[in-house]
Amino acid sequence: MGEDMAAENHARRTDDTEVRATQQFREDLGSMIRARATDLTIDERDAVEALPSGAALLVVRRGPNLGARFLLDQDVTVAGRHPAVDIFLDDVTVSRKHAEFHRRGTQFSVVDLGSLNGTFCDGTRIDGEVPLVDGAEVQVGKFRFTFFGSRFDLESAA
Repeated sequence: MGEDMAAENHARRTDDTEVRATQQFREDLGSMIRARATDLTIDERDAVEALPSGAALLVVRRGPNLGARFLLDQDVTVAGRHPAVDIFLDDVTVSRKHAEFHRRGTQFSVVDLGSLNGTFCDGTRIDGEVPLVDGAEVQVGKFRFTFFGSRFDLESAA
């Protein structure tokens, strides 16, 4: 009977260990996914951390100008290929006035301006105004940006 009790205790400890290992794996995997989605350089991370309330940052993650950063600190910011726009994207896949980024208080959104190749948010072509959330991917032509809101605004929204 003592051997049965010892075997049962060993099985219970093994089950507990497996449950803890599974929970730890889930937490680690979640951290890895979040880190991969926002795998920023130290300079980029510092820039995001320094954003004042009511501002946001677009970081080029793929395409021309990889790593370039664009500050969104106006109520309307225009992105396109025309030299007079706020965010100049020099590539034939970008229309002259391709997209607008809107700020309302601490909330941001993106609108396609009838561009030939469209504007995409998280892989979906947008039609009309689409709200932006922290970590959203915005594609304008060959440029793929990750949107980062001010950490102050994220904390107050939580």
